[in-house]
Amino acid sequence: MTIHIDQTMPADRAGSASRAVSPDRALIAPTVAHPIRRSLGADWTVAALDGPVPREVRQAVIPATVPGSVHTDLLAAGLIPDPYLDDNEHRLAWIGLTDWRYTKTFAWQPGGGTQTELVFAGLDTIASIEVNGHPIGETRNMHRRYRFDLRPRLRAGLNELTVTFRSPVRAADAASLDLGYRPHVNHHPYNAIRKTACSFGWDWGIDTSTSGIWRPVTLESWSVARIESVRPIATVGRVSTGGVSTGSTTGNGSTTGNGSTTGNGSTTGSGSTTSEGGVSTSSTTGGGHGETTGSVDVHVEVARAGDETLVVAASVAGVTATVELATGETTAVVRLKLPEVALWWPRGYGEQPLYDVDVTLSSAATELDTATRRVGFRTVEFDTAPDDAGTPFSIVVNGLPVFVRGANWIPDDAFPHRVDRARYRHRIEQAEFANINLIRVWGGGIFEADDFYELCDERGMLTWQDFLLACAAYAEEAPLGDEIEAEARDNVARLAAHPSLVVFNGNNENLWGHEEWNWKKRLDGKTWGAGYYYEVFPRIVAELAPHIGYTPGSPFSPGPAPDDGGHTPNDQRHGTMHIWDLWNERDYPGYREYTPRFVAEFGWQGPPTWSTMTGSISDSPLTPESPGMLVHQKAMEGNVKLTDGLLAHYPLPDEIDAWHWAMSLNQANAISAAVEHFRSLQPHCMGSIVWQLNDCWPVTSWAAVDGYGRPKPLLYALRHAYADRLVTVQPRDGGLAVVVVNDSAEPWAGPLIVARLTDTGTVLAEHSEQVTLPARSTVTVPLPASVARPTDAASELLRAGLAGVRGLWFFAEPRDSHLSAPALDTRLDRVEGGYRLTVTAHTLTRDLALLVDKVDPAGTVDDMLVTLLPGESAVFTVTSAAELDLAALSAPTVLRSGNQLVGP
Repeated sequence: MTIHIDQTMPADRAGSASRAVSPDRALIAPTVAHPIRRSLGADWTVAALDGPVPREVRQAVIPATVPGSVHTDLLAAGLIPDPYLDDNEHRLAWIGLTDWRYTKTFAWQPGGGTQTELVFAGLDTIASIEVNGHPIGETRNMHRRYRFDLRPRLRAGLNELTVTFRSPVRAADAASLDLGYRPHVNHHPYNAIRKTACSFGWDWGIDTSTSGIWRPVTLESWSVARIESVRPIATVGRVSTGGVSTGSTTGNGSTTGNGSTTGNGSTTGSGSTTSEGGVSTSSTTGGGHGETTGSVDVHVEVARAGDETLVVAASVAGVTATVELATGETTAVVRLKLPEVALWWPRGYGEQPLYDVDVTLSSAATELDTATRRVGFRTVEFDTAPDDAGTPFSIVVNGLPVFVRGANWIPDDAFPHRVDRARYRHRIEQAEFANINLIRVWGGGIFEADDFYELCDERGMLTWQDFLLACAAYAEEAPLGDEIEAEARDNVARLAAHPSLVVFNGNNENLWGHEEWNWKKRLDGKTWGAGYYYEVFPRIVAELAPHIGYTPGSPFSPGPAPDDGGHTPNDQRHGTMHIWDLWNERDYPGYREYTPRFVAEFGWQGPPTWSTMTGSISDSPLTPESPGMLVHQKAMEGNVKLTDGLLAHYPLPDEIDAWHWAMSLNQANAISAAVEHFRSLQPHCMGSIVWQLNDCWPVTSWAAVDGYGRPKPLLYALRHAYADRLVTVQPRDGGLAVVVVNDSAEPWAGPLIVARLTDTGTVLAEHSEQVTLPARSTVTVPLPASVARPTDAASELLRAGLAGVRGLWFFAEPRDSHLSAPALDTRLDRVEGGYRLTVTAHTLTRDLALLVDKVDPAGTVDDMLVTLLPGESAVFTVTSAAELDLAALSAPTVLRSGNQLVGP
């Protein structure tokens, strides 16, 4: 293999690369003989085969959409009701027990190339493929791509393609017998086949157990050679003297009076990849926003149909290199060195420059194939160096520790083929609205589509991708072990180029389950997945994506595995943890009893928005326990936990509208309490990933955005709690302290003024001191007893403010306070795109919210959960095309507050 590096043009600082070619290739315009790639997405039909098929479907040949699924095809044909409505989930359970056959006829003529291949981007799941009645392949994994040679089976003229899917429920049951029982949650042995775990239902998800061609299918014809894969790995070299070149950062702060300030930790880039205790850290000297050098190793794999010498050329930002492939060679690494690159930063830390990497495959004077990928230059490492408090887990990008303000992500639709780029964009925009900077793609879902990661790259949204093993033990033997390794290699290679992807994680809760859920006894010596988490996955990531960090599981404790003497996976002193005992057993103020290093899951349930709930459930009367409501509540004893979690704070309403508001508000308040506490602990705690951002159907769940894409009050609570600058009051050492968090890039200074007030606004005591916070730092100011101790807890509160940012602390729960019915003045103005509602309070009004979806299901509002002291006003901007008036928007069921739940 020969590598030629030509720097024929000066490197652009950022943006799309200009293509450069070697001088000897620029003299003659090459002949182009690219592969012919033809979509086979149209004109499919689907029919039921064996199974408990209703009479009206049994003989039907149904038009099918590809990409698609059986459910959506039956729905489009009017043969089934909407699975999301009422109790239709149970009525449609027969679909998952049925075998299905997709059929398509397509025309083909020889002459388009010497090779013709059928390419499936995704088959869900146990499938047999035939062309003209001849078997060409079988698949057992919806998370992989497949390619089949059609040359022996194609004929000139019309050809018939069939894909037959076996019942996933029956296939999983059979596979679990073949592999042997292994523990899992929920009611199907989803851990026995490689199908999305939550397709079989979850504690927030509908059980569809569907089948289908869920990603595109194409017919490809080519000659000589084609590009099989392109995997560019961008790395950062030295930082020039114009920037910070040490690769380390420390936070330093100051305060006068009794406060203490801490920065967000320090790290040093090592310029190497290391692995300790299953944790892989990839880093290159970085830090600061100065000019840096960079390099891109473009790994190219080609498929051949002949023995010709091939040339692979790659270019980025005006730098071009070529590699010659001799007869029989199929892999090349094209190394591009850039004298200057701009660093890619997470949102809130800098810009997101992206560089096009163009690849061309040629033979003699013929251009055979091309491909383009995008990269960004950034470094990633995990700080897991033990300290006096245990073992931290901090994600460090370009030398700067990032406090993760995150949310967990599940498939955005129970039928993921319905999620297009526009929907991904909207959901990511909602995450941005909530000041989220990292999305964790959970391991019971899917490896999301390229669109998702491309949008995150463009917007600086960090991503964390679990390998798809969740809440279960998994066999390591064939055939399952081979499938899991193959899907891991496929998807790590596919996703490796994305700069937003900073974590590959081995599994969700499987390490924890093995140690603490009594799995060891039930396994009785069987394999359970350790080989994947500690050997297979870290080896694949190190080989294919060495610039992306790896953790063996979530939660996990860095260091040796528990069986080798390490810490238990969910130890709050070490690494990452999941906190679920508050929701399941206790109450949300208990979050403050934890001092975790990084929280990767925690959550609190609430119903979907009113319009989503009433639009998907037609029960009459509608109650929390009416039949349709219970179908749309999947958590074990979910309604009991909702009630138990409410009663310490508000009385339980008997009327459904008030119940809906109470549970929505309590969810928001619970998560606000948790997030503010975790942020107040930084840099001891360096991450908060709430469960969960989104839903896959209309359901009572932990989500901030419901299954129809409407924001719940929780999304607004996250927006407040995840703001760059936060003032929060927290219990400390038997008293109270104000913690000021500056997670912005600019210093923050001024007088911190703390007042103890009556609920009528009268100041009873006040404390003030000057505070100064550098960027990315936290200051804690203990409060004197004169401010921190109430004389009448039921009618007093604390107000702490710094430079226009304030936090509140109530000495009593709402139900134990003197809150009265809201007394509000309202004014409505028409503005471009909607309305502006101004609300003025005459009494203390807690958590004022405008539930605009009740009057316009398509409407949105810019803020929610605003607490007003007497005489204060709030302005809500409503985006709506509907004709609305003041009476509609100020109605007591639309303009809601906590007062309504306790006042007379």
